[in-house]
Amino acid sequence: MSENIIIIGASGAIGAGFVRYYENQNPSNVIYALSRKEIEYSNANIKNVLINIEDEETIKSAASICSEQGSFDKIIIATGVLHDENLSPEKSFRYLDKEKLERVFSINTFGPAIISRYFIPLLNKEKSSFLGFLSARVGSISDNRIGGWYSYRASKAALNMIIKSLSIEVARNNPNVIIAGLHPGTVDSNLSNPFQKNVADGKLFTPDYSIEKMTSVIDNLTSENSGDCFAWDGERIEF
Repeated sequence: MSENIIIIGASGAIGAGFVRYYENQNPSNVIYALSRKEIEYSNANIKNVLINIEDEETIKSAASICSEQGSFDKIIIATGVLHDENLSPEKSFRYLDKEKLERVFSINTFGPAIISRYFIPLLNKEKSSFLGFLSARVGSISDNRIGGWYSYRASKAALNMIIKSLSIEVARNNPNVIIAGLHPGTVDSNLSNPFQKNVADGKLFTPDYSIEKMTSVIDNLTSENSGDCFAWDGERIEF
């Protein structure tokens, strides 16, 4: 049976991987691939919609466009930032910078939160539906053993709290929805590229491998799992 699916962050390695996976799973799936830039797809069932997760008006507009399709079975937010030309993970508190903290939170926390406001109403209420957020193991407070990476860790920890709170509220009106965080592992992508030399053998995944594992996790979640965060191998990550 075909599904209606939204992938937000479709131009990134993981977002693009999700689009490929669900297209190959069933060419009849209707996939709305949301991204900052235009992407052309040969499959007419894949529809590119522009969005900037730091701009609420574009989020609202994208949700309105998607709503024309009706309800959705899966919405996956595959966005995030660890570094760019102006950002790098802080190795010490001495590198903490207000503007850089604000930018990391804007993309990793505030953007997904505002997306939730406009996209949760699009989730299917007649059967089980899924809202997934790309989180990270380093966002776990209890798992933090080495410190550092202040803004990235804190922004993902804050995202995890948003996931938890959403799961509680949304269940009151839509008990069929599952809301969860997903940790993809270390994926060979622009995000991980500067840090790959520190990755243990066998722990650097291709996007397709990570997607295959995460979709298996998604398929096995139940409403009892809503509000939690899961690694690519199905392990529940403590907050």
